[in-house]
Amino acid sequence: MTTTPTDIEFDRQIGALTAAGYPAMTGLSDADFAAALEPLRASVLAHPECAADHGEDHIPFVLVVARTALGASIDAHEAMSRTALGTQQGFADLEPAELAAFRPIESVEVPDGIGYVLLDIDTGSAYLNVTPEAALASLTAKGRTGLTIEEGIALIAVRPDMLRKNKCFSLLSSRCGDKRVPALWISKRRPKLGWCWNGNPHTWLGSASTGGRLPLP
Repeated sequence: MTTTPTDIEFDRQIGALTAAGYPAMTGLSDADFAAALEPLRASVLAHPECAADHGEDHIPFVLVVARTALGASIDAHEAMSRTALGTQQGFADLEPAELAAFRPIESVEVPDGIGYVLLDIDTGSAYLNVTPEAALASLTAKGRTGLTIEEGIALIAVRPDMLRKNKCFSLLSSRCGDKRVPALWISKRRPKLGWCWNGNPHTWLGSASTGGRLPLP
């Protein structure tokens, strides 16, 4: 069987998630963690978007470990602390209890199971200096959705190079009932999970989005 570039990227992402400690967070050994996500490989290989490349803001696919994988609640605070830019570890500017209050918005359906594939991701430079509120309306009109906190953390766990100076991004699909919108940016050379107001634009903050989510077969 021929090994494709998509196969190689799939294996690399499994390795990156493993290095970030996701097996322990799900209560699995490294081998069992990889085996649990393995069925997603066929879905990735069968989807043409996963082999496409549309520019510097685009990632064809990202493997995401579900918030409640195997009944275990993934601690976003801990997961964020395991991200890094070079040797600089990530951190969350929100207490664990605050982070736990953020949930996917009603219009976004997150697949069940240990994990899923996030498709056709764009980090949203086109929405720099656009309010999250306006960005969400624009993306919805295009048939796209924002990322959740878990998806944003997974993205920078497997592709830390996509968190770039002055091109950082909001995570529009996680909310906690107020006007705060979580976002990922760089602070003192470290990845930071914080928040901004729904109605405030920032010249250095866009809004990441996805074209869809593939569940475990």
